[in-house]
Amino acid sequence: MKIGRVSHQGRVRMVVVDEASSRVAFIGGSLSNHPNPVQAVIERRITASELDALKEGEASFSEVGFLAPISVPVRNIFAVGKNYTEHAAEFDKSGFNATSSGAAAVPAFPQIFTKATTSLAGPTDDIRFDPAHTASVDYEGEIGVVIGAECRNVAPADALGKVFGLIALNDVTARDLQKNHAQWFLGKSLDTFCPLGPWISTADESPVESLEVRTWVNGELRQTGVLTDLIFDVPTLIATLSRAMTLLPGDIIATGTPVGVGIGQTPPKFLQDGDLVRVAVSGLGELNNRVRTL
Repeated sequence: MKIGRVSHQGRVRMVVVDEASSRVAFIGGSLSNHPNPVQAVIERRITASELDALKEGEASFSEVGFLAPISVPVRNIFAVGKNYTEHAAEFDKSGFNATSSGAAAVPAFPQIFTKATTSLAGPTDDIRFDPAHTASVDYEGEIGVVIGAECRNVAPADALGKVFGLIALNDVTARDLQKNHAQWFLGKSLDTFCPLGPWISTADESPVESLEVRTWVNGELRQTGVLTDLIFDVPTLIATLSRAMTLLPGDIIATGTPVGVGIGQTPPKFLQDGDLVRVAVSGLGELNNRVRTL
């Protein structure tokens, strides 16, 4: 199933998405007024058949506005740096990596960082920043993994069984802040720097081996990557994180971005006021975010 949240006739509604027909079915019952209904579905392990019983009316995509599926992340979004070989090389050559200390471009272990919960943005929200604060904002189209069950010390062989679903994500980054502070958290966590959505697709409908992410800026294709090309695959990422901490239902793991980011262009192409960034993932819909400077 595909689930999300939309704005419709002045109300925020949880929906089940039929991508093939470009329609959504509204969910009523106890979830209709829940402040974070998609999170409730994940935590309560509500099934597709149970949601079917709560459907009350439907609308076309053109009649609704998609919102970030999770209204409040359970905690910071986990993210992985340098997880595609060609992107690892372009990042190290860019001059913006202040954390490498001469290490090999391709990391030996997953490089984990987080994005603040307040970086969350919807699939059509503006990406906003102050040019006096950062002059090198970049895009990173990614595929996110949503954890479905509390888990600790998960073996790689069991890891996919802990996945609720997949989601499209843009790990927007202020490269100068990333470099100047010699760590990634600040440059990744500006408000609106994590567009997410437009829906979460359960793992049975969007198997890992079928997923491809593509990113365009103003209609120019910049990135193409398939999830099976990750240096550290999804089971490895879940095993690594759960070895260090308990993962919670609703946790989001951004798996990494492929080659083609702005710092990889010659000369670098950073985002400017008015640019439109489009991120599309097979089966997971699209993000279309306009850049606006403050």
